[in-house]
Amino acid sequence: MARSYEERLDKLLTIGTALSSERNLDKLLEMILDLARELTIADAGTLYLVNETDKVLEFEIAHNDTLNTRVGGTSGIEPNVPPVPLEKEGEPNLANVSAYAANTSELVNIPDVYTEGDADGFDFSGPRNYDKIFGYRTQSMLSVPMRNHEDEIIGVLQLINAKDENGGELIPFAPEYVTLTESLASQAAVALTNAKLINDLKGLFDAFIKTTAGAIERKSSYTGGHIRRVAGLTMKIAEKVNEMTEGPYADVQFNDDELEELRIAAWMHDLGKITTPVHVVDKATKLEAIFDRIDLIKTRFDVIFREREKQALQEKVNLMSNGGVDPAVMSQVDTALKEDLGRINDDLEFLITINKGGEFMEDEKIERLNEIAKLTYHVNGEAKPYLTENEVYNLGIKKGTLNNEDRKKIEEHALVSIEMLQELPFPKKLARIPEYAGGHHEKLNGKGYPFGLSADQLALQSRIMAVADIFEALTAHDRPYKSPMPLSKAKQIMGFFVKDEELDPEVVDLFVNEGICHEYAMKEMDPTQIDE
Repeated sequence: MARSYEERLDKLLTIGTALSSERNLDKLLEMILDLARELTIADAGTLYLVNETDKVLEFEIAHNDTLNTRVGGTSGIEPNVPPVPLEKEGEPNLANVSAYAANTSELVNIPDVYTEGDADGFDFSGPRNYDKIFGYRTQSMLSVPMRNHEDEIIGVLQLINAKDENGGELIPFAPEYVTLTESLASQAAVALTNAKLINDLKGLFDAFIKTTAGAIERKSSYTGGHIRRVAGLTMKIAEKVNEMTEGPYADVQFNDDELEELRIAAWMHDLGKITTPVHVVDKATKLEAIFDRIDLIKTRFDVIFREREKQALQEKVNLMSNGGVDPAVMSQVDTALKEDLGRINDDLEFLITINKGGEFMEDEKIERLNEIAKLTYHVNGEAKPYLTENEVYNLGIKKGTLNNEDRKKIEEHALVSIEMLQELPFPKKLARIPEYAGGHHEKLNGKGYPFGLSADQLALQSRIMAVADIFEALTAHDRPYKSPMPLSKAKQIMGFFVKDEELDPEVVDLFVNEGICHEYAMKEMDPTQIDE
């Protein structure tokens, strides 16, 4: 007996580190109940946690060796047991053993619930009904309140049917093992409180992340959608890396902390866009600023249109004032007017079209833009250009809708994201979040931004996020400045990026060949885009 007790005491003394290091609540609950039953050689046990809001003890986990049952914890089986009320009619519930332990902070040790329990004023109808239904025999019972470092009762550890040293005969819970269990319960309470606090902080941080993404979405709806999709796609690629048993990623395995680090980085990768002006982030057309300045051009062309009509009318008046009407000459005036008005309308439609942007603007269109820019009209005798220099500059953007200044402002978001994230006191295991979040626009060839990093400077996590970011951008159906690409075209473009040494070829191969690409398309892309 003495040797057995010492062994259990030694185990209790060494178990604190294991309890304090476990962060998974389900695993921690499992560990606590297993240890308590091991210390007392208990056949069964239950662990309850206090719900202060509802004033109940919530059933979290239960083990029973005789019945070969394990519910709650890591079992995957949800407990189907109602909570134990801590109050009845406004008064503390002292009839239920577990509620009594929680309400009074007193340990309860019952040698036999069928012979001695009722004398203590406890209601054991619940265990007795359980025994009747399952053919069990509840005998000895030990209910231990779990008190944390702030002297708060956070739960109750309840053990059933202590066994003798041989593991056979049922006996009462011996006082020396009760003391060990009390000590374990205290350690467990502190560990549970710490784990819950850490999980609550994690939940708070997750909420902060989602709130930040929501703030960006309120500023720019497409950016918010982009963040969500990139985060999801990034994690799909990372998880697929973990699944690979052959190929370049056979020996690569992201642990839980590394996956969490990448997940947060993906959600925060466009954080810097909070500082980017809305008219740049959501620049749907080349001339958009506070408003789309194509409307000014439309108004100007209406003036030009009317001026040309007025000019033709004046020509006719002059002809009639000079000695009569020559039908042929009048017809020439009308023909010239019709041709000029047609040209004016065509030019306006052309400007409206190129204002929308696109993947590439041909040289022929640039030449036509410049020819229109040379044209003038008159207001009160003063010659005015069809287009201002700024309008020509913006309409001449060859790709997309952003001019050089806009693009520079957009590109600043990556550096701003890094700077903002570096201000947050991330723990060591999350220390590379700023690096991953800010590196999604870097390229293997060193021509990316914000730092122009080369391939050997880019972590796999950054490479993964870059692939996710670009593919989402190519296929997004909610961007105001471009039409979404079909799947086949997007994959082709990704291949061009690989050829130009911008994207990691192995990540792209994994993305395309392992089904991630098609899975994403089915979930996030418009059906009309899925052409293969």
